[in-house]
Amino acid sequence: MPRLAVFDCDGTLVDSQANIGRAMTRAFQACDQAPPPIAAIRRVVGLSLVESMQVLLPDAPDALHRELAATYKAMFHQLRSENALDPEPLFEGILETLDHLRDHGWRLGVATGKSDRGLSLLLAHHGLTDRFVTLQTADRHPSKPDPSMLHAAMAEAGATPAETVMIGDTSFDMTMARAASVRAIGVAWGYHSPAELAAARAEVIADHASDLPALLA
Repeated sequence: MPRLAVFDCDGTLVDSQANIGRAMTRAFQACDQAPPPIAAIRRVVGLSLVESMQVLLPDAPDALHRELAATYKAMFHQLRSENALDPEPLFEGILETLDHLRDHGWRLGVATGKSDRGLSLLLAHHGLTDRFVTLQTADRHPSKPDPSMLHAAMAEAGATPAETVMIGDTSFDMTMARAASVRAIGVAWGYHSPAELAAARAEVIADHASDLPALLA
């Protein structure tokens, strides 16, 4: 059976903090809400948008959560049209790690809270589209930590849970992996701390992308 390595995107493959914070601030302002601090925004990266708004404004009505989610998407598109987005760079060593895994027989996938459009644009920008055999986004699945994304990724790649690993930077990724009965590997350079990843039952935590091939072996 093929081996499948599924990566989270924001905070794992790319550093997207500046753009997420900028779009979130604009969305809250457009909806006449006080923007949350960046520390609070960091806590929800990885969740789908409506779920993120529920965490950021737990006492608000559902209609406002959905309005904020839609406005966030609109603000992100507006920032892109203004050429006001940061380039969302790959973290150091990610490209080399992806190539190493592909060259050593791993199939690669992504499971992310991004939209289909956002993920497609990001991968195209970095020339990574052809690296991945399966792409799972918030447009077609419940929010993490529901295991739906991983179930779909395994089905598309022809992999079993025993041959699959989820690599991510948040407790949501680790919990999702456990729910899908796949290996859970955390990364220390993202949005949740190593202690939080360990508490979410990460099997091991990589300090640098170059550590990943050995940890997956």
